[in-house]
Amino acid sequence: MADTSPILTEIKPSPREVYTAYLEELGPKERAALLSWTGFTLTFAAVRGITYSIRDGKGPFRDLSAGGAHLHHYMWGIGLLSGVGAAAVHGSDGTRRHPAVAVSYGVGLALIVDEFALLLDLRDVYWAKQGRLSVDLGIGLVAAGGTVFAALPALQRLLHKRGRLLGTAHAE
Repeated sequence: MADTSPILTEIKPSPREVYTAYLEELGPKERAALLSWTGFTLTFAAVRGITYSIRDGKGPFRDLSAGGAHLHHYMWGIGLLSGVGAAAVHGSDGTRRHPAVAVSYGVGLALIVDEFALLLDLRDVYWAKQGRLSVDLGIGLVAAGGTVFAALPALQRLLHKRGRLLGTAHAE
């Protein structure tokens, strides 16, 4: 049974409070950074999960090929970054600042970074090294850390409110 005590309801921020903190504590550049880091982190995690499932032959995903050539996911990342670049160079100020541009940048970058070894060696060494898991975890932790760092002003606001509520609850 879920605990529905009034103090827990007040401590847990509502989606509206999170959105308000996002808007009031983060300026446009900080919001773009947060959206980019979030796009990077979620995409990197999803791509890692999908590629592991493909390698293990589990799940609905399979390698994508055209004319017998494997289509690596860095290609989609390059396409996304090209679109972001076009928006930056040719788009209006409103277009450049659109949240989809920031998210697309993070998503495209994650797709490229995930296959960096292939781009560096110009051969498919995706699964070659025994230490692949540690690289995955390292990049994943950097991505998660960057996302938290970008969200820090909004998180601090929410935690400060939670601390005030906890202090009030203990005083009663």
